[in-house]
Amino acid sequence: MSEWLVLTLAMGAACLVVLIVAVVRHHAAPADEDPSETPDVIEYITMMIGVVYAIVLGLAIAGVWEARSAAQDQVQTEAQALHEISERVRVYPEDVRDRIRADIDAYVGHVVTTEWKVMAEKGEVTERGTELFDTVRHEVTDYEPRSDFEAQAYQPLLDQVAVADAARGSRADSTGETMPGVVWFGLIIGAVVTVGMVFALQIRRTARELILAGLFSALIAFLLFLVWDFDAPYSRGLSATADPFLALFPNAGG
Repeated sequence: MSEWLVLTLAMGAACLVVLIVAVVRHHAAPADEDPSETPDVIEYITMMIGVVYAIVLGLAIAGVWEARSAAQDQVQTEAQALHEISERVRVYPEDVRDRIRADIDAYVGHVVTTEWKVMAEKGEVTERGTELFDTVRHEVTDYEPRSDFEAQAYQPLLDQVAVADAARGSRADSTGETMPGVVWFGLIIGAVVTVGMVFALQIRRTARELILAGLFSALIAFLLFLVWDFDAPYSRGLSATADPFLALFPNAGG
């Protein structure tokens, strides 16, 4: 299902529920009920609940956005480290250099064409990707420099392998959802309470009040959708992409 369709349905459902409740409450209200008699304490509590929930919701959006940005940074770091390895091995003998570059190309090609889909669908990296990366690592670390010039390049190459390995590990750890279930429980309950408190103000079935109540509930649904969309850094709409790999290794896409 398209994520835009999910958003539309969520916002529409939120508006519909609020409007139905408002209409039912209007018909069920006593004939002598006066909306202007809403106690000041209820208005104050409603305002405070809205403020507190807005802060919590804002923190949730900031948290998942930061996780998404960190995931994209990890991809950039991994791609850049592999590119550095591919460039710096030019000081090695031709056969060694070509072998390492071929192994890097094989690994990057697998990440872009296969592993990325697995991360999006299953929330994990592939064993084949790990094997290909280990091959790159072994080719770099097992080579014995034959000159001082090669020896000077050897340690920086090991450092770049370590950087790429750490970035791959971080990517593997962040493939799933980042928001704990208990936080989602609080966000959803908070949304219900926040929207529900609108009815404590004794809104009536006037066009202005119904439109405002519907827009408010749609806004809450939209913000919750943003949290959900950012929550899985590699598998939903505004997700981290493999563009850094494709930019540095143009032939990786096949």
